[in-house]
Amino acid sequence: MTVQNIQSFVAGRWVDAGAQAREVKSAINGQVIGLAGGDLDVEAMLAHARTKGGPALRKMTFHQRAKMLKALALYLNERKGALYDISFATGATATDHMIDVDGGIGTMFVYASKGRVELPDDTILLDGEIERFGKGGTFVGQHVYTSLQGVAVHINAFNFPVWGMLEKLAPSLIAGVPSIVKPATATCQVTESCVRMMIESGLLPDGALQLVTGGLGDTLDRLAAQDVVSFTGSADTALKLRSNPNILRNSVRFSAEQDSLNASILGPDVQVGSEEFDLFIKEVHREMTVKAGQKCTAVRRIITPEGLVQPVIEALSARLAKTTIGAPKVEGVRMGAVVSGDQREDVLAKAAIIATEAERVYGGQDALQVVGADAEAGAFVNPTLFHCADPDTAVKLHETEAFGPVSTIMPYRDLGHAIELANRGGGSLVASVITRDGAVAREVVQEAGAWHGRLYFNNAESMKDSTGHGSPMPHMVHGGPGRAGGGEELGGIRGVKHFMQRTAVQGSANLITAVGKRWVTGATEITKDTHPFTRKWGELELGETFNSPLRTITMDDIEHFAQFTGDTFYAHMDEDAAKRNPFFPDRVAHGYLLLSFAAGLFVEPNEGPVLANTGLENLAFQKPVTAGEAIKVRLTVKGKHPRNAEYAEVRWNVTITNQDDEQVAEYDLLTMVAH
Repeated sequence: MTVQNIQSFVAGRWVDAGAQAREVKSAINGQVIGLAGGDLDVEAMLAHARTKGGPALRKMTFHQRAKMLKALALYLNERKGALYDISFATGATATDHMIDVDGGIGTMFVYASKGRVELPDDTILLDGEIERFGKGGTFVGQHVYTSLQGVAVHINAFNFPVWGMLEKLAPSLIAGVPSIVKPATATCQVTESCVRMMIESGLLPDGALQLVTGGLGDTLDRLAAQDVVSFTGSADTALKLRSNPNILRNSVRFSAEQDSLNASILGPDVQVGSEEFDLFIKEVHREMTVKAGQKCTAVRRIITPEGLVQPVIEALSARLAKTTIGAPKVEGVRMGAVVSGDQREDVLAKAAIIATEAERVYGGQDALQVVGADAEAGAFVNPTLFHCADPDTAVKLHETEAFGPVSTIMPYRDLGHAIELANRGGGSLVASVITRDGAVAREVVQEAGAWHGRLYFNNAESMKDSTGHGSPMPHMVHGGPGRAGGGEELGGIRGVKHFMQRTAVQGSANLITAVGKRWVTGATEITKDTHPFTRKWGELELGETFNSPLRTITMDDIEHFAQFTGDTFYAHMDEDAAKRNPFFPDRVAHGYLLLSFAAGLFVEPNEGPVLANTGLENLAFQKPVTAGEAIKVRLTVKGKHPRNAEYAEVRWNVTITNQDDEQVAEYDLLTMVAH
């Protein structure tokens, strides 16, 4: 068998495994299949990211980075078959490949979409609304996010060599921060293949992505305040890394997503034979066997009503007995091996610890049967199910995780007891509850939410669309408190902000308008001879303003609007009732009548560049208007956002005031305008 030279990609070139290279072995037969790592020029690697990759990415807008990420995802998607093929040696089945490879590529697509939709076509991201510090409105504040000017070091676990990398790479690229990827040695050949594809695509700026397949050397000792470390793996390794004196001294951002004792609770309302009971068994079985139980989100503790322990044991054991274990390429195999012989020994050692407080009710190595491979030479572990009759007195059970196909059933007396057991894990990435009862769901959220990064509820109503207990989605945060690491990954744009700095910017309304490219009330208003609706997107300026004439609101207007729309609410129609209302002095005009008249006051009716009104946001009414009063409108260009080659979005600030210049209402109007 040819031994692969698993290279690193450092400072723009591929580097062979050196004298200190580490062996990579097949999980199926234990043979050496590759050599990884070796000599590493850390200073050159960091300098390349900081002086080449970072500046290049920061010159790109969020939209440009998002387009680049989408193109990269499409490129990988066309070549994912090669990643499937190389993954078999890690012990993963075809289904496991899809979770890892397709899941990672899917995460890139999600971030590419969110980058285009939720972020501006700019390099600065505004955070929240303007803060005003004085009555005059001339001095204001705005929180902003800007790209960190360092490098993101991603240290990943062995179980997801593709998804684990791409889930961190996607948000860091959108944020404009270059990355150094460090996969676990046991599966680094898969990561190397994926990185090679991305580099060969030519889509990434030089220095945006580097790869270390061996040890990081003294990289952590050389990081500075603008750098980030993102880690996935064991709590022990996370503690060692985050305790690095240089990391502490320079306040280097450190985020950990650690293996945890995740739990699944069978709700007290569920009965044997119900759809929910079958769903619970299916979910637990999947989490025990997918990736041979090597998922940071896998179910380790199965929390069951006292009266249903035996039915759960029987149903889960029957399902496990039908799971064929063996070489992943063999037809019919549903579970492969753990990634290495060392990992197998670690799983068995942890299972032995659990056995001191629980009874084995299914599995064990003595019952292992393997198809298409040698059970001794390969890193195969038989799914093993334990039962702990007294989880209250158990200690090791709530502290020990066998990172493989090993789970423990434990009974609970009532929902409060179930929550207590789930929380005894000391913090987890996810806890799931199978229930139809909304009161159960609320109590779990209230009492368990503080201990779990994600709470997953499922039942017959949602099971067809549900994503699964063990599947973190890129739209929502992935992490957890305590034992789970205390960090967060993913979470949509929240994940992007992890690689950015939030800064409070204070200054005049004009300066803050220039910084954020969003017009701020109090900044200069530009008045031109022609209506702004007659100018194309590229011709409009921030602050460009149209002021309408006054229009008087009559009682006939109010009554006609009420009859025409059917809105005959008493405040508009009944004088006595309106006066009894503490908010109104008399019969008042409908809020939507004011909006309609406002549109009539500011609109330019002739055909022109304005193509469509796509909505309004942040609507607020400040003062009622009665018959005999008048209103006028100020329409100001607040923001400009490109959409495609034909048209772009203009955000207008609209304020309605009365005849005494008192503000009646305010909102943002969104329109699509031709280029």
